[in-house]
Amino acid sequence: MSVPIDLAGKPIVITGASSGIGHATALGCARADMPVAVMARRADRLELLASQIRGAGGRVLTHVGAVEDAAACATLVERCRAEFGSVYAVFANAGHSIEQSVEEMPDESLRRMFEVNFFGSLNVIRPALALMRGAGRGHVLWCSSCLSKVSLPRYAAYCATKACQDHFARALRLELRGSGIYCSSIHPVGTRTEIWDNIVRHSPGGASLIDRSRANGGHPPQRVASAVVSCLRRPRGEVWLSTPMRLVIALGVAAPGLADAVIERLARRRAER
Repeated sequence: MSVPIDLAGKPIVITGASSGIGHATALGCARADMPVAVMARRADRLELLASQIRGAGGRVLTHVGAVEDAAACATLVERCRAEFGSVYAVFANAGHSIEQSVEEMPDESLRRMFEVNFFGSLNVIRPALALMRGAGRGHVLWCSSCLSKVSLPRYAAYCATKACQDHFARALRLELRGSGIYCSSIHPVGTRTEIWDNIVRHSPGGASLIDRSRANGGHPPQRVASAVVSCLRRPRGEVWLSTPMRLVIALGVAAPGLADAVIERLARRRAER
């Protein structure tokens, strides 16, 4: 077994850090003695996070901005380099979703989801990667999903953005081989975060399929954060939060007709509740 990487003093950039997975990961990385540069839209939430990190003796900088804004992402990365001396890792975590059918979703909504979830990831990864190339070391992490391998009715756009992240992560992983820079995709399953409330709030006509999973368990964002920190210490290509789910999805990819039947049945049952 390889010796784990000592994360102390290695700066990380994290987007979508005002709540959920990003917030929990920032705290987890700070506890590992990593300087943390965080970005989100909500300044008050970022300041609360920063006070928690500083109160525990950690180092943090905050940057208010949206991942759709490439200039804001580049500024975040440069501020991390200037403040902490380098950028060792980047966690492209920001994302959102709504529930709407393929036929009904306006192009504007579809494009915005890609701008946030997919292009927003590239906006922060590319400038960070340029610094990692110069240093000859680093780690790129994408917050994808178990839904990167399959799709759900009324969530085609969200699943497609997660699939894009997954495919780009795999390609980049191969492109970086031998460079000293790692690339990983993180695949959470049913994480209990604000995304469920936002889906209900912003989906036309509300949400009928996924929002009820909040009451059916799911893992806390701290579990994802722990998996991210573990991956930073011992890099691997794909990080799954549920081995049984990974195997079920692998079966669904191998037998798409069976997967369609199961997903359709589950979706119908949830919509009828």
